[in-house]
Order: sequence, then structure tokens, then C-alpha cells
Amino acid sequence: MKKYIIFLFAILAVGLTSCNDDTEPGGTSVEKMAGDWWVTATAISNGQELGDVGLGHFRMYTYNTAANVPTEMWLEDGANFWDYKVKVNVDYNNRTFTTNDFIDNTSYDCKVKITDGKILEGAALTPSGMPADSIVYMIQFDDDPDGLTYKVSGFRRTGFPADDF
Repeated sequence: MKKYIIFLFAILAVGLTSCNDDTEPGGTSVEKMAGDWWVTATAISNGQELGDVGLGHFRMYTYNTAANVPTEMWLEDGANFWDYKVKVNVDYNNRTFTTNDFIDNTSYDCKVKITDGKILEGAALTPSGMPADSIVYMIQFDDDPDGLTYKVSGFRRTGFPADDF
């Protein structure tokens, strides 16, 4: 009998403490700029676009830093293009990002410079014709033997198979 009473109290204790609906999950400080993106990279030399670098569409990522502040975020290509992961400066209200100069790349030993980075809400069309956020930025690598600038641009990944490459 004592065993059943202890079992009853245990069930009541778990039942009464697991019903807390007051917690709001919230978001990150750069949540409207964070995401998975389908992008292409175009080489630029002397202001002239030379064309796609030959990779077609590839995925890249933007996400908050451990500090979770609206003034910085990570920008990473997941080793799909040049293998870069850099912490960029963010102007969250204007949805822009940049680096001040060439900065260390945490993926491998080179320096990276990001300029003119911006995210435009609802400015892109996915392959299925639906609107999505657009991303565009210029990137340079200090180990690029040709010294080119690359324009990376694309749209936020929707997760729908019709929009994936």
C-alpha cells in the first residue's frame, strides 16, 4: 500500500510541475538576418562581371554569435565555395553587414573581406515563384592569386523541395 501512495505522489509531482506554459521561446538578436541561403558566386574584375565561378547554386549560412548581439553575426559558406567562416559587423535596422577590412577566416588560413552585404526582405523569387528574402554581398580573399572580387547573391532557403537545388 505504501508503494502505491509513493507512486501516486510521484505522478502528481511530475504532472503538476510539467504544466508551465509561461515560457516564451524568443529569438536571436539577428533572427531576421539568420538563415540558410541558396546563392551563386560571380567573379568580378575591374568592375566587370566575368560570370558564375562554375559552382551553380550552393548553400551558405548566416547565424548569431555566442554573444547574441544585434551588431555581429557569422557568415559561412560551409566549404561550398572558398571555405570561409567569418564574423561580420551588422547594422540590424538596415539589414546590412560588412567587415572593416580583411579579417581572419576561422575555417582555414586566409583573410577575408566582406563589403556591401545586405538582406532585402521579400525581394527574391524562389524557383517555385514564391517571394523570399534576398542576400547579396561582395567578398575578397587575400590568397586569391587573381585578386578578384566575388559577388555572392541568392535567396533564403524555404525548405520546400521545389525551391532546393
